[in-house]
Amino acid sequence: MQSDIPTKDISLTFMKGMTVLRAFDEAHSQLSLADIARLTGIERAAVRRLVLTLVHLGYVRKEENRYSLTPRVLVLGSGFLRGNQFGRQVQPLMELCARELGYSVSLAMRDGASAVYVAQSAQQNARFTFGFTVGSRLPLLPTAIGRMLLAWGEDAWAREMIATAELERFTSETLTDRDRIAEAVAEIRTRGAAVVEGEFEAGAVGIAVPVGAMGAAEAALGFSEPMSEIPAADYPRLTEILHRHAGEIAKALR
Repeated sequence: MQSDIPTKDISLTFMKGMTVLRAFDEAHSQLSLADIARLTGIERAAVRRLVLTLVHLGYVRKEENRYSLTPRVLVLGSGFLRGNQFGRQVQPLMELCARELGYSVSLAMRDGASAVYVAQSAQQNARFTFGFTVGSRLPLLPTAIGRMLLAWGEDAWAREMIATAELERFTSETLTDRDRIAEAVAEIRTRGAAVVEGEFEAGAVGIAVPVGAMGAAEAALGFSEPMSEIPAADYPRLTEILHRHAGEIAKALR
């Protein structure tokens, strides 16, 4: 969502620097200057100055002609997590939820056309992992957490995302028709919970519930497991557990 800050009050150089940082992800952990220029659309000479500045500040390291992020970038997110009491208040609630469910759970918040994991709790005896960690981004349209954010979030934003977010076919079951996605989101709004089977990861089911009030929720709580491990008859019970703990997390985030 665009802010209402006048363009004249925005530092374009700083924006470009943040764009360079966002070019690094799980698919692009080591990049050359040419790679960064291609991914960001920023001219090569400007990319070089921005990257060398980030190296000087300690957020990026250089190895031969490749660049990668350093652990210092985690400091950028730690203020948000500490400021919202994730360690003291949210994480213990996540642990309780995971213990009752018997599955790892994740809390995600909306960020443009993505959902971003901001907290996780894993069971020690968990038999499956899908490789996502705090900071991982998920697409909104084909995931349970993403659709839950669309169903319970601000209406204008949800309509915009359904109409414009990138469509990608992750599996043979992925919905790529925007009208059908809109119908699925409307059904989730009515049910108050999202269940998505096999659309983002083949053979996996995602279940998610909102954290916050309808029309204003910016977070969702959910989990993803192989469909072979969770009978459909268990969905209502698991959803009820998620709802109960989501309510407590919503109170902690106020």
